Amino acid sequence: MASEYGKHGFRINVLVPGGIWTSGTKNVAKEAMKFKPNIVLSGIEYKMRTPLSRMGQPDEIARMALVLASDLSSYVNGALIVVDGGFLSA
Repeated sequence: MASEYGKHGFRINVLVPGGIWTSGTKNVAKEAMKFKPNIVLSGIEYKMRTPLSRMGQPDEIARMALVLASDLSSYVNGALIVVDGGFLSA
């Protein structure tokens, strides 16, 4: 899409969010409190693997979307932007 629509002035990029603290993840955390070992273990492993050692906030994704929508990224096209606190790089 970036190749096809770039010549028409469109920039096509993709945001790839990591673990984001939302109402959905809060519900999963509530389930973990009911002693579901696989969910608890998954959460512990995620936090241990993420260099920032925390979940992201929705506004952290929104800020990157704002940058991509602005002229600050006027030469960015066809990019996958990972916003995951370093999870994939760890």
